[in-house]
Amino acid sequence: MSKLTVKSGKGELTLNKSQQLVGLKTQDENIEAKSYIDQKLLNNLGGFNLVKLSKGDHDIDSALDEVREKNEIEVGTHVYFAEGSNKPLIPTGDIYITFADGVSMEEQQIVLEEYFLQLVERRSDELVLAKVTPKSPNPLKVAQALSQISLVKSAEPDIDTLLDEYEFREPLDDLLNQQWHLRNSGSVPGANYSLKRGADAKVIDAWSRLGNTGSDRVVVAIIDNGFDTNHPDLRTKVFRPFDLWNQSSNLTAGDPQFTHGTPCASVALAITNGKGIVGAAPNALFMPVSGTSFSNKTTEQMFDYCIEKGADIISCSWGTTEANFSLGAIKEAAIAKAARKGRNGKGCVILFAAGNDDLDYLNFYAAHPDVIAVGASTSQDQHASYSNRGRQLSIVAPSNGDWPILAARASWDQGISWENGLFKFYRDGRDRGSQYKHFGGTSSSTPLVAGICALILSANPDLTARQVKDILQKTADKIGSSSEYVNGHSVKYGYGRVNADKAVAEALRLRDEKQSTTVVTETSSTETTATTTAASGQGLFRFSVQRQASKGWGVQVGVYADYANVLIHAERYGAQFNQPIIVNINVLNGKTVYKVILGAFADFDAAKQLHERVKAAGISSFPTNLEKLG
Repeated sequence: MSKLTVKSGKGELTLNKSQQLVGLKTQDENIEAKSYIDQKLLNNLGGFNLVKLSKGDHDIDSALDEVREKNEIEVGTHVYFAEGSNKPLIPTGDIYITFADGVSMEEQQIVLEEYFLQLVERRSDELVLAKVTPKSPNPLKVAQALSQISLVKSAEPDIDTLLDEYEFREPLDDLLNQQWHLRNSGSVPGANYSLKRGADAKVIDAWSRLGNTGSDRVVVAIIDNGFDTNHPDLRTKVFRPFDLWNQSSNLTAGDPQFTHGTPCASVALAITNGKGIVGAAPNALFMPVSGTSFSNKTTEQMFDYCIEKGADIISCSWGTTEANFSLGAIKEAAIAKAARKGRNGKGCVILFAAGNDDLDYLNFYAAHPDVIAVGASTSQDQHASYSNRGRQLSIVAPSNGDWPILAARASWDQGISWENGLFKFYRDGRDRGSQYKHFGGTSSSTPLVAGICALILSANPDLTARQVKDILQKTADKIGSSSEYVNGHSVKYGYGRVNADKAVAEALRLRDEKQSTTVVTETSSTETTATTTAASGQGLFRFSVQRQASKGWGVQVGVYADYANVLIHAERYGAQFNQPIIVNINVLNGKTVYKVILGAFADFDAAKQLHERVKAAGISSFPTNLEKLG
């Protein structure tokens, strides 16, 4: 039988057996060199190598049976296509079986033995996870047969298929001043192209408000494929990596089919190192989780891993809009679990790309109620035409559609085939170096918002995942026509284009509102009493101002353009660390700025000890020479 109907998610899939492709599990790394392999297509799909057989005069069944007899082949399986889809689909061998109410465990065991199934895990009295053994029939046929038994309520085979990577590839298709999505000045140096001034995510403004570029205690997980962890913008910040395909910390790398994870990670997290690009949250830690999968079991594992290993934010620039592959209860529960139980009960902040299909509904993963669904806007502050629309859309963020984003490039990225080599990586053919490329789609807008979420949690780590989503939506800028918004929401723009500065300000307001109190701080010279609503820097303050000698060392904890922020942080840090507050007033780019410094020490070692205390409290800081500030 070449056609099967099986349960999948909330519906059913009608599957047609491929007459060319099979899946093979083997320990032989050179499987593609075997005479029976015509072409190796993928290294990992549901744990199998996806290959095209050289079957000669054999039909696919006979050819696969012959290959299964080879010593190097552990398992061989047929490959299927769902009706109306061109994506190959492989059964992993796992089956989720829900028995009817009242069926005893003894009766359940009889059913498992009938099909030579091995019990992997009992989820409840009715739900079990089982897997096929060498004596079992094809897992799809087993699931189909089980569904006909009166003792079984449902049997869903675990299947894996390719998910869409939401990168928008333009055929024509250092460096901070070219990153218009962080701050749009109206042009890109050297590009001779006009943008709309202010059509950006206000990230650099958010850094200024924070006084730093975020906390190194926030962990951002990027779930994707193709991570180049040796890239200079990423290699120093990798934290607890995991590969779902090989079940180890050794990430799959080097396959030119998989390069997507590297630019996604860089948009969120690229470090500040004096060259190249900068991510939205350059201080945050980078948890690469490699190996996207449609499999229920792997979906559970990827989100459970993020929970267990301490991810604060989970960014996913992939998914599907094919009706055959909507989310079922198991995937929905895996996402909900992370959104509610992660971060010790505060919830992981989860983001999914809306998708690049120009559809009036979202990527099914992005439509989950616990997810921040991210669409794309352009450098002209317009809706990116490819970006999917829908009522579940949370927000949009700057990406391509007019002028692209600059992002990191994996060392094995072969780019887009084009006559002129430079156009393989850069829309305008102007070379920005071998480690970068133009990027876009909702693939780019999603990690940008993930990085902004890291800034929000840097400002206020006590926020729940729900509060972070609310802050993003509440502080977004309404772009496009006002007539497109109903009760503040647009199907094209969500609640608007993300504004990192306003979001960080709201996070600080909520934090300081919670901490607002009357504080008495002992300084080196006098008592400072402040009674204030710290969120705004308004209220009644009492200071004893005196000139600080330009010698010794202190610990810088921020630089601010707004004096209200100086008041807020002087009150907070003075009380927290029982040290005098020193404010250095200077002019930068024609604007007055205020550097806030803790303590005044005769030697560097004493300042370094305070720096360690401040850093341990989750506050970005560094020892500074007061002589150079005077």
